[in-house]
Amino acid sequence: MIEQTVEIATKDGATTTFIAHPERGSPHPVIVFLMDAPGIREELRDMCRRLAAVGYYVMLPNLYYRSGVLEMKDLPPLEEKEARARMFGFMGAITIPMIMDDTDGLLDYADRDPAASPGKAGAIGYCMSGQYAINAAARRPERIACAASLYGVQLVTDAPDSPHLAARKARAELYFACAEHDAYAPLEMVEAPDASLKAEGVNAEVELYPGVEHGFAFPQRAAYDKAAAERHWERLFSLFRRNLS
Repeated sequence: MIEQTVEIATKDGATTTFIAHPERGSPHPVIVFLMDAPGIREELRDMCRRLAAVGYYVMLPNLYYRSGVLEMKDLPPLEEKEARARMFGFMGAITIPMIMDDTDGLLDYADRDPAASPGKAGAIGYCMSGQYAINAAARRPERIACAASLYGVQLVTDAPDSPHLAARKARAELYFACAEHDAYAPLEMVEAPDASLKAEGVNAEVELYPGVEHGFAFPQRAAYDKAAAERHWERLFSLFRRNLS
């Protein structure tokens, strides 16, 4: 496995990005892996390594670079309530247009790396970033061939770039994994895009994972559910194999 951490230029500065890909067989299809609200940590790097091990060039950018934050563990400790408020502040400081500009920078960087394939790419986003992965497919339909939202939040909003609307502009195959018990994405938020996308004939699947909670795929979370997590890996590997081979 080849691993590196690089600074990738963006419209607003530079994002520290972890990249992993196999040692052999280059070039590899690119997967942009967009973090959840708690931010960059070894748990996410390990998930990137799992994807890279089966043949992908995986990019994990720090989306909080505008706030000067790399990892939460490096910040001054706070009581749990205050720490959560701080995290939500970082999350609220970024927008879909910002992350779309970052995605352009990531893909531009990959285009200059001989280890990365210039062909079709994928995007995945967990929690706050589900909306970003779907919008990336709409922003770059010529490049993003598949995108996945994993217990994504704000799937339906009044904004013109709401994920349920952006999905209609994408040419990619889309996958939405949703937890049955999710205070951040309640069932009515899941059911609305499911019905809308089916009615529009969008190439998308909305799958409800029964009996699990938000964050079920993260091994270090209390909500971790091994069976559901392995199912989500199966779905992702199949999605990428169909679209990026």
